Amino acid sequence: FCISITCVRIIQNGTAYFGGLIGRVANRIANARFTLDGKVYRLIPNDGNNTLHGGHRGFDKVVWTVKEHVAGGSSPFITLYYHSFDGEQGFPGDVDVHVKYQLSGPHELSVRMNATARGKATPVNLAHHAYWNLGGHGSGSVLGEEVRLFASRYTPVDAALIPTGHLAPVAGTPYDFRTPAAVGSRIGGLLSRGVNGYDINYVVDGGGLRPVAVVRDGASGRAMELWADQPGVQFYTANGLSGVRGKGGKVYGRYGALCLETQGFPDAVNRPSFPSQIVRPGKVYMHHMVFKFSF
Repeated sequence: FCISITCVRIIQNGTAYFGGLIGRVANRIANARFTLDGKVYRLIPNDGNNTLHGGHRGFDKVVWTVKEHVAGGSSPFITLYYHSFDGEQGFPGDVDVHVKYQLSGPHELSVRMNATARGKATPVNLAHHAYWNLGGHGSGSVLGEEVRLFASRYTPVDAALIPTGHLAPVAGTPYDFRTPAAVGSRIGGLLSRGVNGYDINYVVDGGGLRPVAVVRDGASGRAMELWADQPGVQFYTANGLSGVRGKGGKVYGRYGALCLETQGFPDAVNRPSFPSQIVRPGKVYMHHMVFKFSF
């Protein structure tokens, strides 16, 4: 686990959310506002007129406290804690947030997030914003990597990437990864529409802790399964990366990695038809992810 000062500075100063724990509300909130229990809350816009990933100073840019750290044994882990105060970035109520990263089995990483609302009801939607390139650093784009998504529907968006409120079938669209396919095999269908890559929320089939995605890199033989218990997953192909310098001085550009961010649906606070993200005082939000690696 990277908890060095260098790592902290990269996350705090970066604009791509590398490896960040995203909150208080991951993804986009339209017009940087929402109404809860009859009161309008105005947030800080940082993505045009919208709020993205919690605002200018989301959870990825704050200092967390190490609550517990076990380095040895068969299942080492670290638990981090952050207290989000009432009014932070415009969100109501105090929230106590914990995240536990654990090597829970051979070639397996577990991420458990929970958040308890204090005093006021508030929306909570946490996400783990890891970037993946199974070919290894400096291996080029992920367009050749094979992806399978366990999702038969997605949430269409407008030009600002705000969901329209509808759930649409992936069948017959460039978003259909129900059977394994290379990332680049269908991206042309997006480019022809003026969309520069994948950045869309999928409706994960089923419920509970279940398979979300499988990624395979043919050249290296590496594979990754993602399991999670959230209703959605944002599939993002690093469309906005440009000249980001990483390990060994390698430079990452567009399509240099992919993200699979399990989450609640974007803009759910303004879409009553979407699964609710409201956590009432004393109640606990929970989010569990498991990454399983093989060779």
